[in-house]
Amino acid sequence: MSELLKWFGKRREVRAINLMEKHLANVVSAAEDLDRAIKAALKGDEEGVKASINRVVEAEKEADRLRRAIMDELASEVIPAAAREDLMHLVKRLDMIADWSREATRILASMPMGDIPKKILESCSKMTGKVVDCAHAVRKAVVKLLEKPEEALEEADRVERLEEDVDELYAEARRTFALMGPEEARPSILILARDLLDAIENVADWCENSCDQVRVICVTIR
Repeated sequence: MSELLKWFGKRREVRAINLMEKHLANVVSAAEDLDRAIKAALKGDEEGVKASINRVVEAEKEADRLRRAIMDELASEVIPAAAREDLMHLVKRLDMIADWSREATRILASMPMGDIPKKILESCSKMTGKVVDCAHAVRKAVVKLLEKPEEALEEADRVERLEEDVDELYAEARRTFALMGPEEARPSILILARDLLDAIENVADWCENSCDQVRVICVTIR
């Protein structure tokens, strides 16, 4: 049994793992509230958009705080240096899911709601719905890594399939974008809408990147 697997086996005694679980919860919450913000915008619910964005802000801040705390804990744990580095890379990648969720809401907040074409919000809503599925699958993959490492790869594969679904929706959204005329939205709104789509797609990309690191750790502990 590898030293890292033995370390996972002591998970209840290891503060870093408890912090990782809390970090994961905040990362997933950020993705969920991004989805809620987009869906509220689609309904024209400005208060709902603001409330959801505020929750993303808090989740991202807390995820950052926990990331720093995890790094400090891992630095003090007695585990092989390479394994410690692999776990640190995983936490950094997970943190990017929350960061890009926050970036997407920054862009959304800068757009006057009444000026955003409905078809753009519909495309964003389809993407964020899948992004939430992707974030939940990432969480399962990491939990499996901590509890049953041999099953983590299955969840990592699921994340990859979900990320491909987001890519397809992204391509569909870009086709919709290309067919829009200047009478449908001001150029400035279209530029911001493009940035919003890119940010949402990046959330899914970092879900996949996180699970690539899960695979690396799975190889390490076999």
